[in-house]
Amino acid sequence: MTTQMQSSPGLWQWLQDSGLSLAFTTYQTNRLFLVGCKPEGKLAVHERLFDKPMGLYAKGDSLYMATRYQIWQLENRLAAGETYQGADRLYVPCESKTTGDLNVHDVVLDKDGDILFINTDFSCLAKLRPGFSFEPVWQPPFIGNLKAEDRCHLNGLAMRGSQPAYATACSATDDPAGWRNHRHDGGVVIDIPANEIIATGLSMPHSPRWYQGKLWLLNSGSGEFGYLDMARPLDQRFVPVTFCPGFVRGLAFVGKLAVVGLSKLRSKTFGGLALETSLQARNQTSQCGLMVIDIDSGEIKHTLQIEGSVEELFDIVALPGVRQPRASGFQDDDIDRLVNYPGSNGIVVTKPTVQRPGIGASAPVAGLPRLNTVRPEPFGHAQDRPFDCAQDRLVEGQTTGQPIQYQRVYHLTSDNLAPYDAMTYPSLQQRWQHQPQRGELLGVSASVAGEMVGFAIAECLTLEQANRAELISLFVQPAYRRQGIGGTLIRQLQQLLGCALTVPEAGQ
Repeated sequence: MTTQMQSSPGLWQWLQDSGLSLAFTTYQTNRLFLVGCKPEGKLAVHERLFDKPMGLYAKGDSLYMATRYQIWQLENRLAAGETYQGADRLYVPCESKTTGDLNVHDVVLDKDGDILFINTDFSCLAKLRPGFSFEPVWQPPFIGNLKAEDRCHLNGLAMRGSQPAYATACSATDDPAGWRNHRHDGGVVIDIPANEIIATGLSMPHSPRWYQGKLWLLNSGSGEFGYLDMARPLDQRFVPVTFCPGFVRGLAFVGKLAVVGLSKLRSKTFGGLALETSLQARNQTSQCGLMVIDIDSGEIKHTLQIEGSVEELFDIVALPGVRQPRASGFQDDDIDRLVNYPGSNGIVVTKPTVQRPGIGASAPVAGLPRLNTVRPEPFGHAQDRPFDCAQDRLVEGQTTGQPIQYQRVYHLTSDNLAPYDAMTYPSLQQRWQHQPQRGELLGVSASVAGEMVGFAIAECLTLEQANRAELISLFVQPAYRRQGIGGTLIRQLQQLLGCALTVPEAGQ
C-alpha cells in the first residue's frame, strides 16, 4: 500500500516563509520522513527506512533517532550553500550505539552533549555508558526495581534548559505491563528533580515539552493538546487548548505555533478511550498526520493529512534554517558513493562498483527492518521478533530434560501474526477472512531451547460484551503434546487477562 499526503493550502507557504522543514518518525512502517519545500510551491517529501524509528531530536547539524536496538546520529554532510539533488541538508547515518531492544521512546541531549533517553521497558531515564547497554539515571518513585517489564509505560521527557525536568507515564503502577489497565485516566506527570508526581488523571500522556514558561503535553487518550496549570504545585491541572482528531503523539514548537502529530486510533487494541467518544460526538474519524496550532488561540492553522500504509506517527522535530532536507539510507548507493573530506570542496561522488560483494537478494542489509521469516521464531528473543511486542515475566517448566519458557505477548494484529499462522489452530488467517477482529489480541508463547513449540491467543471483547475474552487459537507442536503445555498456556492467559476466558468445546 502506498502513502499519500495532502496538505492544507497554507502549509507550503508557512514552511517557505519560516525557512523551516519538519522531520517525523513512524515506527509502524519503519520510516523517517523529511518534509520541506520545492521552489515551485510544492512540498518536498523524502523518506528513509530504519528499523522501528521512534524518539527524534535535532541539535545543530545532526539528528538523533532511537530505533529498535540502536540510537543513531545522522549528521549533515553538506557545507553552507552546497546542495545535492536540490537538498540543502543531507543527513547521513554516521554513528550508532547499540543498546539492545529497550523500547526507547523520547531521546535528547543534555548540557554535556550526552544522549539521554526514556528506557520504556526498564521504566527509567537512562544514558549511554561505554561497556554497557545503558546506565540508569533516574526512575519514578513508584518503580521498585529495574526489570524489562514496561511497568508504567514511561514515555516522555521534557528538558528545562539543559536538564531533565519532567516525565510522562501512562500509569503509576509497579506491576509488569500494569499500565495497560489504567489507560483511561491513570496517566501521570512526574517532576524529575523533586521526584514526585505533580499531575494525575491523564489518559496516556505523551510528548511533554517545556516552552515559553509552560509545560505543554499531549493527552493522547483524549486527543487533546494543552498544558499544565502550575498554580497548584502538587496538584497541577491539565488545561486543554485544542482537540485533535487522532491519538496525539509528537510535539514541536515554532514561534507561537505548535506542530502536533496525529495517529489513527487503534480501536481494536486501545478501545474505550475518551477520544473515541469525542470523535463520535463530532461525527469524525481518527486521522493520521500533522496539525499546526496557534498556542494562544488554539486555532488550527495548517494540516498535513496522511493516508495509506502510514497510520501512526511517533515524534516530530522542527528544522529551522533548512529548506529541503534529505537523508542517506541503506537501500541505495548514496551511502556508498557520496563522500567528503577536508579539502574536498563538498560532496564527492565516487564511481559505484558493478556489484557490491557480499550483498545479494538473500543477504540481510544492516539497518533495514528484518523480513519476517517462514519458520516461526521464539518470541522470547527480542532480536528475532518481527513485530513490537511487550514482554512480561518468564515462567519456566520442564519437558524432555529441557526447560520451557512461557512468555506473554502484546500488540498482536492480523498483520504481524501472518508469518505465524502455522502456529495457530484453527488458522487465524482463515478466521479473519469471514470474521473480522473484534478486540485486543493477547498471547502466551511456549519455547524450548529457543524454538517456539506452543502458542495460545485470546481476543479480549469490549465492556459492552461483558468484559470477557475468548480463546481463539491454541497450538502445540506435535512432538510436545500430552506434556501439559496446552493447559499451562491457557492458565497463563487467564492470569494475564484477569477476566473470564471462554474456551470453545472440542470440535467447535
